[in-house]
Amino acid sequence: MIATNYESANYPDSSRTHSPDSMNIQRSETRLSMSDESSNLLLASLSPRYRAALLSRMRTVSLPAREVMYEPDETPKFAHFLTGGIASIVGTMSNGASAEVGIWGKEGMVECFHLLGNARIPTRCFMQIEGTALRMPYKDLQREFRENDEMRECVLQGVQSQGAILGQLAACNRLHEASERLARWFLMVRDRIEADNFYLTQEFLAVMLGSRRTTVTAAAGALQRRGLIRYSRGRIHIVDPVGLEKEACECYATVREIYQNFYRVAVS
Repeated sequence: MIATNYESANYPDSSRTHSPDSMNIQRSETRLSMSDESSNLLLASLSPRYRAALLSRMRTVSLPAREVMYEPDETPKFAHFLTGGIASIVGTMSNGASAEVGIWGKEGMVECFHLLGNARIPTRCFMQIEGTALRMPYKDLQREFRENDEMRECVLQGVQSQGAILGQLAACNRLHEASERLARWFLMVRDRIEADNFYLTQEFLAVMLGSRRTTVTAAAGALQRRGLIRYSRGRIHIVDPVGLEKEACECYATVREIYQNFYRVAVS
């Protein structure tokens, strides 16, 4: 079920993603390269033999910004192991208000929560920063999860780590100021795409903060005046990552440690 309130939410809706204009953006699909298989942390944590068998059934796809990964309450068609870019998990209320509740980068598999059982997943996930992924039919990956201990252990470890991050961010969004949260979020994106330059619209930053655009403008302006970032028309450049980390709330250090050790248990 997709609520019509998506049309008024401050992030791209599925009608825009699947409009004729957007269909002009052709997703490329190619064979795997060595860099593909090593850049996704979950796949890299698998044993070489099993990873090779799994990769033989995958394809590399390019994912433009706004590409929908999954919709609320729907079973995904594909399983995506991101190798670049950022996917945002967004929750929407009945009045159309929306806020980001999590992100995925190259640390795992975007649809991993769907594998755990038959519970409804009320969130929506789409590409906020364009990227690439290794993908396979979701039903095939679901079968691997059920039948292969190694895959199941890695997915469960990833879900546990992501759940810990989501819990930390829930507290962060309630307790910390907008500029601190914005600094934390910029750093989280930087860690995952390994770049100091990226593009994010003001509308989405409002979704990320769960705030009004005026709040985003004020928070980004404060960071820019301190010489930590440059921000113009959605183009963000992190000028001083060390200074930005000092400006960020304590949650950044917590989620960074979790991110850096996503599959430590699985590969030990």
